[in-house]
Amino acid sequence: MIGSTHALDGKVAIVAGGSGGIGSETCRLLAEAGATVVVGYRAGKDRAAAIVKAMPGAGHIALPIAIEDTATINGFRDAVLKAFGRADILVNTAGITKPVGHADLDSLSDALIDEIFVNNWRGVFATIRAFAPALKESGDGLIVNVSSIAGFTGVGSNVAYCAAKAGIDVMTKSLGRALAPAVRVMAVSPGMVDTQFVPGRGKEVTDKVAATTPLKRLTSPTDVAEAILSCAIALKFSTGTRIVVDGGRHL
Repeated sequence: MIGSTHALDGKVAIVAGGSGGIGSETCRLLAEAGATVVVGYRAGKDRAAAIVKAMPGAGHIALPIAIEDTATINGFRDAVLKAFGRADILVNTAGITKPVGHADLDSLSDALIDEIFVNNWRGVFATIRAFAPALKESGDGLIVNVSSIAGFTGVGSNVAYCAAKAGIDVMTKSLGRALAPAVRVMAVSPGMVDTQFVPGRGKEVTDKVAATTPLKRLTSPTDVAEAILSCAIALKFSTGTRIVVDGGRHL
């Protein structure tokens, strides 16, 4: 375990996309470190409730958020602040993608491009915008955006996804400067993660990627969650930068 189990005592941590693979592990580790956790979920109400029940500590809650809908994001923020009166850590793990070959330009339709950017960039920004005043008021606020090595390698599920994640990296730099010194902003960039995030990605693909990764396995949700936790409790003098968690996949 990284750091003390009391390192985040008194902190309220919000995880958008908290019912997903990376999100649920992040919620668990933040709770183990002492934070009170808000599990933000889009559709998995029962799964989110189970995550809340399984986490150590008390006071955790699950609340709905649809990051493509700014009004819903603002309602989510209002519910968080009504429940706790503060926000100290915001983790953005929500997003979507769909496999499209990079050379297949016609299959990357305008509608899919818009959907990817709304869910992987605009929604993240809108969530940050909603919580920024409360995070500033904390005086020791932290935002962690889950990006991807696709953002700097140009290799990923489709061209738009790569571009959206590159945008997350630039947003992290820009807001790291703009929100300082009251709020730090970090990005965590995994390689291929061992979840069902990418529809239709089979074992043949994941086995091949694991075999060609220097550390010989896929990134696990726990790997990513531990990096996020490190941003909160260890990397206190870092902002506007990314942590790559890919077993050397980008090399």
